[in-house]
Amino acid sequence: MVGTQTLDDAGVYQISPDTALIQSVDYFTPIVDDPYLFGQIAAANALSDIYAMGGTPITVLNIVGYPIAKLGPEIMARILEGGAAKVKEAGAALLGGHSIDDTDPKFGMAVTGTCHPEKIWRNSGARPGDVLVLTKPLGAGVMTTAIKRGLTTPADEDEIVAVMSQLNKTAAEVGRKYTVNACTDVTGFGFLGHSWEMAEASNVELHVDSKAVPILPRAFKFATDGVVPSGSKRNRQHVEPHITFASGVREEHRALLCDAITSGGLLFSVPAEEASTLVSELQKEGLTDAAAVATVHSGTPHIVVEA
Repeated sequence: MVGTQTLDDAGVYQISPDTALIQSVDYFTPIVDDPYLFGQIAAANALSDIYAMGGTPITVLNIVGYPIAKLGPEIMARILEGGAAKVKEAGAALLGGHSIDDTDPKFGMAVTGTCHPEKIWRNSGARPGDVLVLTKPLGAGVMTTAIKRGLTTPADEDEIVAVMSQLNKTAAEVGRKYTVNACTDVTGFGFLGHSWEMAEASNVELHVDSKAVPILPRAFKFATDGVVPSGSKRNRQHVEPHITFASGVREEHRALLCDAITSGGLLFSVPAEEASTLVSELQKEGLTDAAAVATVHSGTPHIVVEA
């Protein structure tokens, strides 16, 4: 039902009149020092693709690359424990996995979920008149780069770990109560990168209110100081031909809108009359940064970023 044509977050295969399988895989190298927290973040990131398609995760397989002779088994065990905790929180079953000896640690998951075939969320259904709602703040890439450079405080680190390890389960459960015309999660290609995928797949123009987009406050400081990961810079180079920035959008703000994120929030496209109620319910359920961030217009696929 869903393949590679529209760069959706997962593949979908219908197995019966009322059941479709959603499948995705994701893994990466550590972005925090604590192995347990790394496991949690990697798991939340992998599970997010199922939520972004409107599905419920049911089974998980671990994927591990690890230098066992160099680091010993204890660190790997903590990574797996962190991942297992998030799988349990998601209500899915951890069935096993596969590991290989590697030069650097890598961890992630192959995740299978289910959804009714008529209730799949794609990134290609945004309609003129819709409003885009984002459920988590941006800035994870900048913040984790600052952590690696020793520039952050313990409070900074706690904040960004909490954001990255938070499942998109609640966001998806709330979203199912509304008319979700399109959805994606904001991850490695950044907010503007994933927004562009939605605009192109839906054949619409997006107008982004840059001041409305939630961004971690300290990320502004680090971005102003030039702490921007290479992946975020590549994102900007890739997407900039499709973006018109208003002159009042500052350079660091442009960088953060392209920031390469790990385990970001969901980006919903919903009818305008439902947007404010959706945001209110998301905030009431603990997603306090949720905000309406853009409007959908007819026209050639493009993004206008307003100051």
